[in-house]
Amino acid sequence: MISTETHLSTPDLCDQYSDWVSVVEPVFINYGGRQKFGGQIITVKCFEDNSRIKEMVALAGHGRVIVVDGGGSLRCAYLGDGLAAQAVENGWGGLIIYGCIRDVDEIRAMDIGVQALASHPRKTNRKGAGDVGINVTLGGTTFRPGAYVYADNNGVIVATKKLL
Repeated sequence: MISTETHLSTPDLCDQYSDWVSVVEPVFINYGGRQKFGGQIITVKCFEDNSRIKEMVALAGHGRVIVVDGGGSLRCAYLGDGLAAQAVENGWGGLIIYGCIRDVDEIRAMDIGVQALASHPRKTNRKGAGDVGINVTLGGTTFRPGAYVYADNNGVIVATKKLL
């Protein structure tokens, strides 16, 4: 897990490691209480179903970041305060969601990084659908399980190796 005190900004990381980073298109909004975060990538691909996210946050996070390809859906929220609190409790560094979240005021008060496209008050339906651990492409950048992601108010970058 990267603390806000030692985490270089994404612009600094781009400058220092330009050959090893890809910059994600600026589509994400910072919602979490941790404004700067990063870690090893775990991916979830699902559409309007957060069953796999629920399964992942129940596991030990070890500072990793869950990257969710929700298909860009703006019709429901993939993350709420309950799952975010469980992610904090289990040591996840953050979540980056290509979709919506809800309970934004509660999540902003939690020590976790969360970036998403928007907020939406409706939860997903849980049907047990989705994939974990596959490559997903969001904002013009491919997120590979085991690679590293770094995020702050300047943007999101993906690195082929650990930078910090």
